[in-house]
Amino acid sequence: MSMKIVCLDLEGVLVPEIWIAFAKESGIPELSRTTRDEPDYDKLMKWRLGILKEHGLGLRQIQETIAGIDPLPGAKEFLDELRSMTQVIIISDTFTQFARPLMEKLGWPTIFCNSLEVAPDGEITGFRMRIRDSKLTTVKALQSIGYDTIAAGDSHNDLAMIRASKAGFLFKSTEQIKKDHPELPAFETYGELMEAIKTAI
Repeated sequence: MSMKIVCLDLEGVLVPEIWIAFAKESGIPELSRTTRDEPDYDKLMKWRLGILKEHGLGLRQIQETIAGIDPLPGAKEFLDELRSMTQVIIISDTFTQFARPLMEKLGWPTIFCNSLEVAPDGEITGFRMRIRDSKLTTVKALQSIGYDTIAAGDSHNDLAMIRASKAGFLFKSTEQIKKDHPELPAFETYGELMEAIKTAI
């Protein structure tokens, strides 16, 4: 029997989108663009950093917003149940400096993400991606060491890991992404996703 490992996206799947929350908090609507709107993450992040600089905003202000964000209703219970059955890794394009308080609220699951470059005054000067195409690369690496992966996510940047997995699902995705990928099972509730994962395990 092969070993299974579940790979989940973070934002939009287990917690609200951090940048959308920060866009509301800061009153800068342009910051609400996410990978659902802009598939090129590098381009999206450079654009975000430009806006932060323009408004004199840094890491502290974003972390203050994150402190007030709670996981989506039912997310922690879903994750707890899933982790009692199988190994779970959250693979996210977010940054360690953003993720930590959210991981605490989710009971410290394993997360693979990226890191920000921050100046002493708190200005975010850049970002370091852990690896290119991190979601797909991670799933392939797990498969190379004997795991069958089961993946779920909501955005453009999750599609490659969903497609490359033994079982893959869209979760709380957009109408457009669901329409563009009718071959991928799409779920809206943790109960439905749990049933689909159990079947795949």
